[in-house]
Amino acid sequence: MSSSRWAGSITKATHDQWALARRSQLAHIQSLEAGVRMIAHRLSLPVREKGNKHAPGGYASRREWHAKARRLHVLTDRLQAVRADWEAGRVHVVRGGKGLLTTRHHLDAARLTEEEWRARWQAERRFLKADGESGKRFGNETIRVTPDGEVSLKLPAPLVYLANAPHGRYVLASRVRFAHRGVEWADRIHANGAVAYRIHEDTARGRWYLTASWTNPAVQTVPLATVRAGGLVGVDTNADHLAAWRLDTHGNPLGAPQRFGYDLSGSASHRDAQVRHALIRLLHWARRHHLALAIEDLDFTAEATREKHGRRKRFRKLISGMPVSRLRARLASMAAQLGIPVVAVDPAYTSKWGAQHWQKPFTSKTRKTTRHDAAAVAIGRRALGHPVRRRTAPPPHDRSDRAGHRTVQAPPGVPGREGPRPRIPGPRTRSLRAGRGANAGDQDTHHRSGRPAEHESWQQHSLPLSL
Repeated sequence: MSSSRWAGSITKATHDQWALARRSQLAHIQSLEAGVRMIAHRLSLPVREKGNKHAPGGYASRREWHAKARRLHVLTDRLQAVRADWEAGRVHVVRGGKGLLTTRHHLDAARLTEEEWRARWQAERRFLKADGESGKRFGNETIRVTPDGEVSLKLPAPLVYLANAPHGRYVLASRVRFAHRGVEWADRIHANGAVAYRIHEDTARGRWYLTASWTNPAVQTVPLATVRAGGLVGVDTNADHLAAWRLDTHGNPLGAPQRFGYDLSGSASHRDAQVRHALIRLLHWARRHHLALAIEDLDFTAEATREKHGRRKRFRKLISGMPVSRLRARLASMAAQLGIPVVAVDPAYTSKWGAQHWQKPFTSKTRKTTRHDAAAVAIGRRALGHPVRRRTAPPPHDRSDRAGHRTVQAPPGVPGREGPRPRIPGPRTRSLRAGRGANAGDQDTHHRSGRPAEHESWQQHSLPLSL
């Protein structure tokens, strides 16, 4: 007997929760697959076999090998069970949250009484939600909010007798006010743009809240040449802060490095607020200088497992605590709101080469350049299309090479900037004449063994970041 409007809202909320559970299920399958592959690889190696920087070696003892063999069977069984649920389209959902459900069995540890837990449990499962409708008055016909904050609900047919306003609507006594993005919300409802609302209860504060949300239009990409025209800001992502440094068009750092810290301890809402606060300070600083941002395209999905890094608990905790996905999603949306372009670059060797080539030259008695500041320079140079590594200064005139060697700080327009050195006639002390060596015409070998990250092994893309 409910109206189609409210029935659609109920089914939409159910479908959203099912879709979230499916995405989490797929992420769990990928995590289990990574763990099974890594354990199987290490079990196939002899005990105490040394590894390399690309893959770990064998286990340290026969005891650890036996324990990991048992764990392999456990993970394999879990993977088979989750795969069966995935193929059948079956998900396990707890309305109200599994964490709160588990708290019911540990009330003393949570310092809650059964009545307090029951009130919180019912509040998590009790809410009203309605999607927006473009063209309707104020962007939502089911839950309507006027510019002066009046909230009214469109009642279904069985509840029309409870209406206190014309056309079967029920007007709430309280009015609402949006402190965050209130001007943007007002502009949207005046244009009858779609706005979704959710009414829910906060038992800790004893209040009811109304949350508004809407979808922003797709962000248009900016040509990379336009982004590089006036330089940019290189940003290095770390576990507790963002290190940023401004670079000019030629890749030279300007001014002093900046640091935007955040604290990722506490609740999820506190961590999210910390990341958002650090990003908005970074974006406002970049907007004051009218510059784009260059950031690493990091992904630790398969790198944070204990099978990958063994007993290196501190390192696993470090990379697991870095808010990579949350920061990437927040940065893309917030930068689009402010109209700031963002460039995602390959993260290979940025910290290592930054510390090797840029930390010492910019360290003085009055300023100490950290490894993270130097990494920000490396990220910015890679986004600008310049090599990360610095060439050494030209040799003095009393050397056989003479002083014909340029440094990498030369502007891009200089002819032959990255070409081989010219041959100098006359007797040579080397076994090969100038310009005749195997790598004489290949300057890629001066930047990276194999194929360099700055030239061919990666492709530069402009924003938005892929989510």
